[in-house]
Amino acid sequence: MKRSSLLVGASVATVALAPHLAGQDLAKTRQTAIVTAASRLAPAVVSVNVLRRERQLPQDPFDLFFMPRGSEQVVEGYGSGFIISPDGVVITNQHVTQGAEQIVVTTREGRDFAAKILGEDPLTDIAVLKVDGSGLPTAPLGKSTDLLIGEWVVAVGNPFAYLLGNTEPTVTAGVVSAVGRNLLPSQGQSGIYVGMIQTDAPINPGNSGGPLANAVGEVVGVNSSIFTSSGGSVGIGFAIPIERALRVADELRRFGKVRRAWVGLDVAGAEDLRGWKRVGGLRVTQVAAGGPAGRAGLAAGDVLVSARGRRLRTFLDWEAVMLDTGPGDTLTVSFRHGGESRSARLAVTDFPTTLAEKVAVLGGMKVVTVTPAVRAERNIQSDHGTLIYDLPEEMEEATGLRSGDVILQINRVRVSSADDLRRAFAATAGAGAVTVWFERAGRLERTAFYVR
Repeated sequence: MKRSSLLVGASVATVALAPHLAGQDLAKTRQTAIVTAASRLAPAVVSVNVLRRERQLPQDPFDLFFMPRGSEQVVEGYGSGFIISPDGVVITNQHVTQGAEQIVVTTREGRDFAAKILGEDPLTDIAVLKVDGSGLPTAPLGKSTDLLIGEWVVAVGNPFAYLLGNTEPTVTAGVVSAVGRNLLPSQGQSGIYVGMIQTDAPINPGNSGGPLANAVGEVVGVNSSIFTSSGGSVGIGFAIPIERALRVADELRRFGKVRRAWVGLDVAGAEDLRGWKRVGGLRVTQVAAGGPAGRAGLAAGDVLVSARGRRLRTFLDWEAVMLDTGPGDTLTVSFRHGGESRSARLAVTDFPTTLAEKVAVLGGMKVVTVTPAVRAERNIQSDHGTLIYDLPEEMEEATGLRSGDVILQINRVRVSSADDLRRAFAATAGAGAVTVWFERAGRLERTAFYVR
């Protein structure tokens, strides 16, 4: 009997302790890696609120009569971003800030900061903002190169802008679905989305520019809402690798623009997306004489197999490599030349047109002499001429010319250099209309205008 009562007592004591122990265990299970990652990252996440001016288009036939020509309206836009330095440098998407007249950055605590744009790069869809602050919380930065397919990631941003009652960022979780994803450019899309991180964490338009973080709260990518037909998340989200975003941000802060890599070769484009299955790589279509690729022994007809350790199948794989490479870098490539496997190290430079001397003519027009390198870079068909590097909008309207046109002849004077063009225009000033022959997109065209 005594033994039984003792057993009963022990059983009762165990039951009495169970709720307390269960509560402790439950609290531990709630504090997951995702909770920790979100709490570590959230203080550095901001909302980016934008005011831009857009041309107002007629909605119905009556608007054609009552809407003033050139009517514009102020449009509000929004996105997300994250702080990378205590003095207020913010990374976001360029499509969030595009055309902004006014930008306000709001922190998690609800503090508003007027922001200015340090630089934008439409090609990579990265923009850098600056707010006047000090001691601001910064996002822990990780790397995307060692991501594992299936590992947890957290997307943090503000998909509802100011429509919610507080400024606490929204957290969504998912896994890394794939890495190195390439997306074919769509109509109206200025960015090139290659080498992207794919995730099933919901990324809505307001999340654009916010961070994608790993399970320890380190930023591995910049969310970009780019792949939904409905405008909302459909379980397929993409993020720009953090290494690319930081390289672009550094270029924008230092130079105000991003210097592009040039190695002096062209590859098969969208018309040959499946060609790699036939040839086992990416076909080289043209090599610039005297360029980095030419000096390293590559030639048209060679097949690129890999670059920087990345397998090359289509031109999008090559674009991803070039976006992550800058002037001054050395690019290692593997290729096949006449059936023989080779490798080479290419000394990457800036684009020839960027390095070329710019000559000003007619006041605001800037031109460069067409050299073999410039000809290869711009795929110019003519063997001579002067490339229009920059042309103000008002001069485009007055002359019928555009940036990128190659001027070949003024009246009957052949143009072989920038100095030839300057002298030809000077000789025709005040002498009536001049006829200008030029190449545009591989076609020969002409225009006429007066030189005062």
